[in-house]
Amino acid sequence: MGKQANLYTFADDDTLTKTLRSFVLQCQNAGLERHGAFKVAVSGGSLPNTLAEALLAPSNGTAEDTVRFDKWEIFFADERAVPLDHDDSNYRLLKDELIDKIPEDMGKPDVHTIDVQYLDDVQEMADQYQEELMRSFAAKDSVKLPIFDLILLGCGPDGHTCSLFPNHELLRESDAWVAAISDSPKPPAKRITFTLPVVTHGIKIAFVATGEGKKDILKKILDSDEGRSLPCGLVNEGGAEKVSWFTDSKAVQGVGYPRRGSL
Repeated sequence: MGKQANLYTFADDDTLTKTLRSFVLQCQNAGLERHGAFKVAVSGGSLPNTLAEALLAPSNGTAEDTVRFDKWEIFFADERAVPLDHDDSNYRLLKDELIDKIPEDMGKPDVHTIDVQYLDDVQEMADQYQEELMRSFAAKDSVKLPIFDLILLGCGPDGHTCSLFPNHELLRESDAWVAAISDSPKPPAKRITFTLPVVTHGIKIAFVATGEGKKDILKKILDSDEGRSLPCGLVNEGGAEKVSWFTDSKAVQGVGYPRRGSL
């Protein structure tokens, strides 16, 4: 059997957020060492709230445990074609839950939002966001794919992640970095999303999934052959040991997949 995704399970939210903080900061510090910046992509859902709890907690004073937001470049692994102040906006969610709460002395991240002048042309919006990635990761012809220091994801009850949905044709997209979707099975219908190759090329890829509502889909993704073809399963397959799942015990009740003891 080849290398596989890591599953970490915690008895309570407090232990999960502390470990997630250590993990994110390890990725941050490796990025700073590599290229003087931390290039991270995030999705929506409950993730921004968990991130805020993890990252805004007091530091123990060491360099390893210091969040350097001034060095962060934040991108969105998917975004909805809505104004930035709209309730459905992943940017607004991250802004409300995390960015607006960052104390001044921690610095402010550089946040890459969608260009709202293209709300009515979701393909153009995807193309423009891809251009944004190119500016940060060098021209597309010199870099086959952008390589993020960390991509932080959630997992939907149907096994979707980013705006990559089960059995959708976008799962086969291999040329574009950012794709448009105008028939999302979950509203709003119009969105943009990273493609699977971009997600699986992250140096580290982390899923955060908590609560009893996740146990059926996690059992499917982690324990069944059928689950391997779901978007989250495809990320596990493509990212292998670069992928880590941060879960609480309720989310993995009945899951047989082997747990990892520590980071």
